[in-house]
This record gives sequence, structure tokens and C-alpha cells, in this order.
Amino acid sequence: MNKAFSDIDSYIAAQPEEDRTALEQLRQIIRSAAPGAEELISYSMPAFRHHGMLAGFMNAKKHYGFYPWNGRTVTAFEDDLKDYVTSKGAIQLPKSRPLPVALIKKIVRYRVKENEEQNKNT
Repeated sequence: MNKAFSDIDSYIAAQPEEDRTALEQLRQIIRSAAPGAEELISYSMPAFRHHGMLAGFMNAKKHYGFYPWNGRTVTAFEDDLKDYVTSKGAIQLPKSRPLPVALIKKIVRYRVKENEEQNKNT
């Protein structure tokens, strides 16, 4: 999907109906773990910023992509993510399974703390 979106609402609305509920849930999970984060579209996907880029997500054919916006986080959560397909900066959340709410919150809170620490002196 190469359409440019102005906000997360328009991104979710443009997705297949069967994916919208999970995408909105993913959005709310991130918001609950980072209530002060700003919503935006970055790299054509829904994203959140809090003292720098925090996390993003997108819809794919068989999974929801969850992006903790750096290459260190996936490594830091290697044990928690052993049942998921990952790459350096991405986590595939299979559509065939419920979203791992506690794990997503844990990762987002980690990213909030990491961003706050990195930007403490700026």
C-alpha cells in the first residue's frame, strides 16, 4: 500500500475491514503504555513519538508489523520474542494469534524509558 496517509485514523480506515479492530487495538496498547506520545505517520505507517521516535506498526498480508524504532530493542527482548519472527528492527505479530498485549506494553515502556534517558541532557 503506497498511499500517503495524514493520520492514524485514515491509515486504519483504509485497511481491510477484518484487520481494523486489531490495528486499533495495537494503537490503543501503545497509547496506554505511552500516554504522552504524539501520534503521526512516518514512513507511511502509524507511529508514535516521545522524546524521539518510539514505535510504529503496519498491516501486512499475514501479520501486523510492530517496529520499536531501533535495532537494539529486538535484541533486548530476544527471550520474550523467541516465538515471533523478528529482524533487527521489526517484530511480526501473526494475525492467527491474539496480540501479545503485555509484551507490547513492556516493549513500549522500555522504549519510553530509553528515549527519556537518551534525551535527558538535550
